[in-house]
Amino acid sequence: MHALSFTAVSATVFAGFAYGQTACSGVAAAKYPYKLAEGWSAVKVADGLESPRHMAMDKQGRLLVAEQGKGLSQHTIDAATGCVTASKALMADRQLNHGIYFSPDGLTLYASTAFNVYRWAYDPATGALDANTRTTLVTNMSTSGHTTRTLIIPPTQPNLLIVSVGSDGNFDMPSVDPAVGRAIVKVFDISTVPDGGYIYADDGWAAGHGLRNEVGLAFDNNERLWGVENSGDDLERIINGTSTDIHQNNPAEKLNYLGDVSKPNTNWYGYPTCWTVGEPGEIKDASFKIGDQMIQQPNVTFDDSHCAELVTPPAMTFESHQAPLDCKFDAASENLYVALHGSWNRDPPQGYKLVAVPFTTQADGAYRPVADRATKRGYEEILYPESEAACSSTTCTRPCGLVWDKAGRLYMTSDTSGEIFLLSKA
Repeated sequence: MHALSFTAVSATVFAGFAYGQTACSGVAAAKYPYKLAEGWSAVKVADGLESPRHMAMDKQGRLLVAEQGKGLSQHTIDAATGCVTASKALMADRQLNHGIYFSPDGLTLYASTAFNVYRWAYDPATGALDANTRTTLVTNMSTSGHTTRTLIIPPTQPNLLIVSVGSDGNFDMPSVDPAVGRAIVKVFDISTVPDGGYIYADDGWAAGHGLRNEVGLAFDNNERLWGVENSGDDLERIINGTSTDIHQNNPAEKLNYLGDVSKPNTNWYGYPTCWTVGEPGEIKDASFKIGDQMIQQPNVTFDDSHCAELVTPPAMTFESHQAPLDCKFDAASENLYVALHGSWNRDPPQGYKLVAVPFTTQADGAYRPVADRATKRGYEEILYPESEAACSSTTCTRPCGLVWDKAGRLYMTSDTSGEIFLLSKA
């Protein structure tokens, strides 16, 4: 990666950490203090956005942002500093809420509402989007429960569009059937599209189901898909009619391997029946390790052993309730950067940070995280709060969307504070 040029920024540094006062010229200091891993720098490049979620970078280095409840904005970037030099509204549409992605050639832009996925012709030379070319690609997605729609396209298979749809609330029991079209990641061949678009539940093929809310998706350098999953809230363990609250540290959030999207992945990842253990000590009636599978209420027809047998387990776990909302591999697939939005269902809170999961290349050429699923914390904190236990949506940065620029620098949104940061490792 390349170090930032600080000609247009100023920094306050203390004990090896750069704090949130670092900002581009004309941009207010970060709303909340944070710390950075050794060797990293950060600069706040934009403020005042309306719930900025995922981002995309066009071929000329312009930054496009999905602002939830507002539409798409476009930001011209100074190549040397990474600072924003001009901003404008690109598409005003209050229904656009999260997903945004470019085709590999940069000539088509994709974005989503809770119900539909659209595409437009885009001119990377001028940054113009042709509103008259809007085409509905996917429709009839569930608008209750989790309404984020993450979009991604394999770099060498531009005809394949991957769309993630989460569950209808916390415990969505009908979604155990992939035909329901919730708690699933699906793939659509967009080289030809039916009039009015594909019906999400009926068409395409699965890249994995039983995924409660797989918000972050990323391809490694083998073009294999990985996802980060927001797991359940308010979990209990019920034995012989007696309920024990285990939600403080269970279930774990998950890093899932979804694999080759060019063919169906019929694997079941557990939701809504089976859950991944985050803290075995809270479960007193059985012996588990972190990453094992459990059911809330074992019974004579389905118990923990069935979960262990039938569920595709995660490749790695994150601590409970941290809410991973995006993930991006670096250029060598040596690290997966994950935006942990932060908890609401835990006291004290946790998350509110950007982390890096180290990956290794196996003998067969496959990429896998260095840590195994039983590792409590298989990542490095990159940007994190001064006091994680004191965090809330009004006291800490909340990482949401991530995108790389051509210089190997990482842009990150903080949606609740309306900010965008640029991170770089010297």
